[in-house]
Amino acid sequence: MLSIDWRSPAAYQHAEHIPAAGFAWEYLRRDGEYHRDYQRITRIRKPAARTLEEFSKRWGLRFPVRSRNAP
Repeated sequence: MLSIDWRSPAAYQHAEHIPAAGFAWEYLRRDGEYHRDYQRITRIRKPAARTLEEFSKRWGLRFPVRSRNAP
């Protein structure tokens, strides 16, 4: 259990210095539906581009640079 009072503004002062992407990730990583969708998509050996596009649209994800490991 967390030892901070989540209702206290002081508990979130660190959030003032988190960039927008990091701030969004703090919420997304706690979302059970996101985790279920992620697990589903990672089980697919080579997901179709449309599947990846739907996943990224649903969760508001953007990938501005191709991965170095991408073909």
